[in-house]
Amino acid sequence: MSVKDRIILALDVNEKDYALEIVDRFGDSVDIFKVGLELFVSAGPSVVEEIQKRGKRVFLDLKFHDIPNTMSMAGQAAARLGVFMFNVHASAGYEAMRRVSGDVTSLCLKENLPRPWILGVTVLTSIGAEELKNEFGIQHSLKTHVRHLSGLALKAGLDGVVASGQEIAMIKGHCGDKFLIAAPGIRPSWTPPDDQKRTMTPKQAIHEGADFIVLGRAVLRQPDPIKALELISLDIMTA
Repeated sequence: MSVKDRIILALDVNEKDYALEIVDRFGDSVDIFKVGLELFVSAGPSVVEEIQKRGKRVFLDLKFHDIPNTMSMAGQAAARLGVFMFNVHASAGYEAMRRVSGDVTSLCLKENLPRPWILGVTVLTSIGAEELKNEFGIQHSLKTHVRHLSGLALKAGLDGVVASGQEIAMIKGHCGDKFLIAAPGIRPSWTPPDDQKRTMTPKQAIHEGADFIVLGRAVLRQPDPIKALELISLDIMTA
């Protein structure tokens, strides 16, 4: 994949018009834009449609986590919306992931729709080993937990996972090179980690085997966002 195909720019804003301004501003350098909870709740499905009308692809980052039937119906709605990719929480369990994958595939075949890629969220990059143990009561290591959830997602028929760059090599080794990984928590060396605890530079993430890297504040909060994205793209090209 080209650099342009591997960068996902997060539209972590709450105004539709502002989000579309960002899409237009970065359209020459980015093909995939992430619509998350804040923007989707504020603007609704229409913002996804407007982005797609501009010839861009949408990663719908709503992290579905519910009972299997509800997750399946939400996944089918995402497919009908035409998104390129969406995600679910792997911690919702095998049956929920299996239902989403199977039912979305059946729907797309029946209605002749392009099937979106479905990723399972492993452990959020804002969570570290101590939180996993003390707040969630999970006694084995964070990497062991990510490995387990990734294997469960693969078994359930998902296309890949969302995981920290620090776990990429392990996941690829466990699930295979064709198992997709989108890495959030990406921070160039010149930016602070913010609320992310498991971070990695763009170059490191690609070198480890990330298929996609998710960028938001690391670009949009820079004094010159276009220049920041250019530097990141050059960094990736040398990975």
